[in-house]
Amino acid sequence: MSKMAQKLRFSKMHGCGNDYIYVNTMEFTVPDPVAAAIAWSDRHKGIGSDGLVLIGKSPVPEADYTMHIYNADGSEAMMCGNASRCIGKYLYEKTHPWPLPVKEGNGYQETEIRLLTLSGIKVLHLHIVNDIVEYVTVDMGEPVFEDGTLFNPTLARSLSTPLHHREGQGGGSALFVSMGNPHYVIFTDNVDQVGETGRLLEKHPAFPQRCNIELARIEADGTIRTRVWERGSGITQACGTGACATAVAAALTGRAGRKSNIEMDGGTLSIEWCEKDNHVYMTGPAEFVFDGETYVP
Repeated sequence: MSKMAQKLRFSKMHGCGNDYIYVNTMEFTVPDPVAAAIAWSDRHKGIGSDGLVLIGKSPVPEADYTMHIYNADGSEAMMCGNASRCIGKYLYEKTHPWPLPVKEGNGYQETEIRLLTLSGIKVLHLHIVNDIVEYVTVDMGEPVFEDGTLFNPTLARSLSTPLHHREGQGGGSALFVSMGNPHYVIFTDNVDQVGETGRLLEKHPAFPQRCNIELARIEADGTIRTRVWERGSGITQACGTGACATAVAAALTGRAGRKSNIEMDGGTLSIEWCEKDNHVYMTGPAEFVFDGETYVP
């Protein structure tokens, strides 16, 4: 590493254990985010994370800020629910003075951020207590069940693993759901075989752009225990869009109602698939881990 190599500041944050490195591109430049994501995400030789998130100013008036997210293998993701919540906390707590309006809520303050992602604009509702973002609700938009660019149902009929046999999109054991990115939700008691199954299915021909894989089990109290294999990152502690896809799949197949608590390895997210507007709303925490400086690769 050259002594003249550029340095920048970053924050490491997590949402339910889904950890990313956050860089504010309004202050610092990352010339090669693919190389940076690969180098910095390494848990032995780098900072250690599930990927890299770049925060920027929106180029369009319909949004306030932008999010670009790169997985640990350098591939660019379309959307990440946990990362979007962390961006809300990062922007509010680290941007001074705060440029957007804040209103009083029921015992807390609330503000709204319109975040431009590769899967559209997502609206973040920040719930603030004593100038700290306690949790964030994200309007994740409508779920999509048919998208030829992400899912080939004909090829999917051949999907078969030791865990399940696909019985169809109705009340079957597996369901494709896009939340701006592709998810394949499998209902099974064997959620701990997520590594074997995710490795097998992520790059299956049924998913032209690869796929996130969720293994889900309905618990006695109605909680949905879910484990996640994220495309480009492998097993992660949590996945916000995956939690949304799981809740939608459970409701659509009659396994749960329109409100679910999704328990993942790193924590629990509350998901509502609102009947009024067909949008999925995800609520959960976001936390800082540490701030630091690193070299730009």
